[in-house]
Amino acid sequence: MSTAVPQPQPKIGPNDILRFLLELFAFVSLGIWGFLAFPLPWPGILIGIGAPALAILVWALFLSPKAVFHIDLFAQALVEIVVFTSAALAWWTLGQPVVAIVFAVVAAVSGLIHGRSRLAG
Repeated sequence: MSTAVPQPQPKIGPNDILRFLLELFAFVSLGIWGFLAFPLPWPGILIGIGAPALAILVWALFLSPKAVFHIDLFAQALVEIVVFTSAALAWWTLGQPVVAIVFAVVAAVSGLIHGRSRLAG
């Protein structure tokens, strides 16, 4: 009888949860921006669905735990900065500078914490 060796579970900390919520907020933000910043039905629907879909695709290809393309930490940081900056700019263009700045600051601090932990370990 063979017994399976249990795989070690990754440690999930508060910053990991925050980063997940930031990802979701960025994707939703891009959708809201697409629907509100452009006339409906077209191109508003196309951009409202396409912008978050593109961001999710980029995130899945390069940043997810099971990413298709494995890139170094600096390239990962660049992709993350592009996605989060796009979401912050979306709020800015919607006339919500407070939301844009708060999101950008929280995302930057979380990214710095994550990056430092990845470089240290």
